[in-house]
Amino acid sequence: MTYEQALADAGSAFLLKKKLESKELHKLTRGAYSKIEHPDPLVLAHVLYPEAVITMDSALYAHDLTDVIPDEVHLATSRSSTRIARPGYRQYFTEDALLTPGTMDVERDGGTARMYNRERMLVEVMRRQASLPLDYYKEVISSYRKIADELDIALVEDYMALFKKNDFMFDILQREVL
Repeated sequence: MTYEQALADAGSAFLLKKKLESKELHKLTRGAYSKIEHPDPLVLAHVLYPEAVITMDSALYAHDLTDVIPDEVHLATSRSSTRIARPGYRQYFTEDALLTPGTMDVERDGGTARMYNRERMLVEVMRRQASLPLDYYKEVISSYRKIADELDIALVEDYMALFKKNDFMFDILQREVL
């Protein structure tokens, strides 16, 4: 929770300080508090950066599409956002029109995290194919192949249509996923 939420929950600054001393509440970092000592990093990212969307390695791991645990929390933000200087976060600047399609709120241990759905993540993986390590890319595509029946392909195509030069993504979808 944010400082304001923690303050409202405690009732006053004095009571907030008492809760922190008694370990009933934990200060995680500046402006972030939790009743859990070690909350989910994706929930913490959502509290710290509510306008950001969890993407790439973090979202792929959260959707069980890879078993590689990410070293950093990957966040997509608006191009007009300030740079995230906090260590442990990797930021992807995105056009405002492309930031929200495919977002969903996911209940995680200790709260809610905002991330892209599996269909949008497939589009992101295809877009960034050249920058991903080959073995990682193959693992993720293999995972998508296994769940191809569960995917909403029309939704994937709608997301692909949002991007320029999307012909190569249609080719990858047909050749490697379906």
